[in-house]
Amino acid sequence: MIGRIVIDNVRPATPTGQYPAKAVVGELVVVSADIFRDGHDVLAAQVRWRPRTANGAGDARSRGGKWAVSRMRDVGNDRWEAVIEPTTLGPHELVIEAWTDPYATWRHKLTTKLDAGQDIAVELEEGARLLESRVRRSPPEERQRLRTAVASLRTGAAEGQARAEGQARAEGQARAEGQVRAEGQARAEGQARAEGPAGAGGATPAAARPLEEIVAPALEPGLAELVAEPVRARDLTRSRAFPLWVDRERALVGAWYEVFPRSEGGLSGTAARLEAIAEMGFDVVYLPPVHPIGRTFRKGRGNTLAAGAEDPGSPWAIGGPEGGHTALQAGLGTFDDFDALVARAGELGMEVALDYALQCSPDHPWVTQHPEWFHHRPDGSIAYAENPPKKYQDIYPINFWPERDADRQALWEACREILRFWIGHGIRFFRVDNPHTKPMAFWEWLIPDIQARHPEVLFLAEAFTRPKVMAKLAEVGFSQSYTYFTWRNSAWELTDYLTELTAGPVADYMRPNFWPNTPDILSGPLRGGSPAAFRMRLLLAATLVPSYGIYSGYELYENEPASDANEEYHSSEKYELKLRDWSRPDSLAPWIAILNAARRRHPAFLRLRNLRLQHSDNPAVVAYAKLTEDRGDVVLVAVNLDPYNVQETTLGLDLPALGLPSDGSFEAHDELTGQTFGWRGARPYVRLDPAVEPGHVLHLRAPS
Repeated sequence: MIGRIVIDNVRPATPTGQYPAKAVVGELVVVSADIFRDGHDVLAAQVRWRPRTANGAGDARSRGGKWAVSRMRDVGNDRWEAVIEPTTLGPHELVIEAWTDPYATWRHKLTTKLDAGQDIAVELEEGARLLESRVRRSPPEERQRLRTAVASLRTGAAEGQARAEGQARAEGQARAEGQVRAEGQARAEGQARAEGPAGAGGATPAAARPLEEIVAPALEPGLAELVAEPVRARDLTRSRAFPLWVDRERALVGAWYEVFPRSEGGLSGTAARLEAIAEMGFDVVYLPPVHPIGRTFRKGRGNTLAAGAEDPGSPWAIGGPEGGHTALQAGLGTFDDFDALVARAGELGMEVALDYALQCSPDHPWVTQHPEWFHHRPDGSIAYAENPPKKYQDIYPINFWPERDADRQALWEACREILRFWIGHGIRFFRVDNPHTKPMAFWEWLIPDIQARHPEVLFLAEAFTRPKVMAKLAEVGFSQSYTYFTWRNSAWELTDYLTELTAGPVADYMRPNFWPNTPDILSGPLRGGSPAAFRMRLLLAATLVPSYGIYSGYELYENEPASDANEEYHSSEKYELKLRDWSRPDSLAPWIAILNAARRRHPAFLRLRNLRLQHSDNPAVVAYAKLTEDRGDVVLVAVNLDPYNVQETTLGLDLPALGLPSDGSFEAHDELTGQTFGWRGARPYVRLDPAVEPGHVLHLRAPS
């Protein structure tokens, strides 16, 4: 039911409001709503927010947290905003309150009449009574300030009343004297002049104070904050509570590097490579499945159906005689080796993310122990995975909704135990394989259940599927999401997509992670692409959003597709070992280190919703800025989307929005090359040669 005041379109929020929007600790979160009421009275509003106490499996109770308050401001068209900054992990709630602000309403009426030259005697007394009623409820140190304002208004009201009464008497006396003879009229006028405007017996100050001086103490800046509080507001209106989940920083910000341990000589060899990965500036080392790989229907090189004796098979065909999802592939090493890898990553300022792939090879123990957990064909055989025209004969998909509810419950709990097992070995980030092929209800149950006990645990959804499905996965709890960035190449595709991801409603709960490539995807200009194409796509991924990742081999420009019709890699590492020369002199690794160092230097790169697209006269050049809330850090990125040709453009910068003088000079320091350009005005010229650099990463600043 709508109250006297309407509170609509609250953000951040998810489409249904049933699931929480997302934030991270220390992030400045803009809370906004449409707020209005009938008539012309002025409103006030605030957002109240607090952490909630989690009680068991995802059940967050609204108790235990202390409310914090942030005042909202009207930003136009009945839209109100405030900024909050969560400081603790876990579930939160926020409530918006709105009420009629008597002081602001009175002030508006008073100043409007004052500007129009109308009488304000009544408004002066109204203001005095309003402020007087707030004295006792104000802090002691502010009470004298209120009393001074009340006294000034009361004195002004008295002066105005005296002037009005004197004027009325003078006008009446003048009308009476008009009926007497000329000599008497002259004497009466002389007497009136002698008595002054207050009339007989009324003394008027020699010089009446200007009205502006009278009202000034009551209109001081800051007085509104002192008296505009909702304690006794008769029409105080509250929204329902909106849930907000607060993650650690890594849920929003991170540079990912995917590596196959078996190609590095196992877990120990991967640990030895961590230092080089850290030197490139990566934050997360992601491992594909490290579990035993089935032998039945094992795939050979190039995804062939006949595997040779030495072919390792696909890591996603999980399970064998050695065990399933809580076992290690024998050739990779021991759990001591795994724990050492996780520990070494931590020493280098990184963390290990592990693949969570809920599927089985025909040799997985679950196949014989729990046949009810799989799909059976009419002939009694178990159905393997298919995504026509693709076939995965070496993988059995799991039936997450068996006929018997007890079987479903047992299966879901077994899947939860996998996560708990690896959490016990130090994993706090899981990349989830194909989550869109599992029921939403499963994720709705599983993720909050895990995070109720481990709020620091995060989940990345590897779902390249329909947009609404991807958004729903984020809504029900996934911390991050793979995106369509891999297939967005032109300027208009990028700008449309980034507007959706960073400014649309989906930005409240879906955090994008941009990957130029994956083991499954070699797309766009990377197919047969030049080193310039690899630099260009990486520059976009690393600067458009706070989280991005690359699959190993990217720094060596691996660019051979399986075929014209197949976007996968030729000689895919999914089915064979890759022995690479990481010391190649043409490696992109040093350039990646420079780019990631620039990301870390600039806090503007570490937020999602601060992207500001800028104009470019040339559609082959895309330009965008990122800036902190206080505009203390402003970076401009201009990228040549053509990896083969020089492109020139004149930019159109929104300098006031970037906190820079619209007609003055400013500096643009390139974080990639170290050059500094002196620019003036909003239309700088840019020339980008892909043989030199794919773009500029410019720190904009006014001259010191």
